[in-house]
Amino acid sequence: MKLYYSPGACSLSPHIALLEAGLPYDLVKVDIRAKKLESGEDFLSINPKGQVPALMLDSGEVVTEGPVIVQVIADLAAAKHLAPAAGSPERYKLLEWLNFITAELHKGFSPLFQPSIPDEVKAFFKERLMGKFKYLDGALAGHDYLMGDQFTVADGYLFTVLRWAEAMKLDLSALTTLTAYKARVAARPMVQQALSKEGLMKAA
Repeated sequence: MKLYYSPGACSLSPHIALLEAGLPYDLVKVDIRAKKLESGEDFLSINPKGQVPALMLDSGEVVTEGPVIVQVIADLAAAKHLAPAAGSPERYKLLEWLNFITAELHKGFSPLFQPSIPDEVKAFFKERLMGKFKYLDGALAGHDYLMGDQFTVADGYLFTVLRWAEAMKLDLSALTTLTAYKARVAARPMVQQALSKEGLMKAA
């Protein structure tokens, strides 16, 4: 398999999932602005959406959209329990978390990465994000991970987004359960390995 990624982008989530799953893969860096690979190949020929992550399966099929990619990875390594069994109530709970992260958190950060958007508008989106993080702080009370005691692909995704909060100077220090959760995920050996491979160790 090949994972097309950009350092620190949402592609960190499936990168963590691949390492946690113990699946063999090649890491292919993408220049998102130029839509080019390091080889000079046109990334749009691989993913016409022009976005990372993209996962090329051994069959040659390309899967896009992070929440879908991480489920594919989890199902390819079912014994690792990175996702509950398909069709189970627990799997639907995982889907709920993945959708919450992608719709309410991931997309909520998009305006903060745009230099042309005024600071007062960004302040509005930051306040909205803080409300979501406060909800998570409560939801994680008494749990090591989003699904309870078991690390899943949703945790790799949430960790990725939490790193952006730090980069955007969102102060989460009062949310002690959430900050402890982030540290717990960051300490996982495979998460450390993903950060190292992407050159992100200092920002972890």
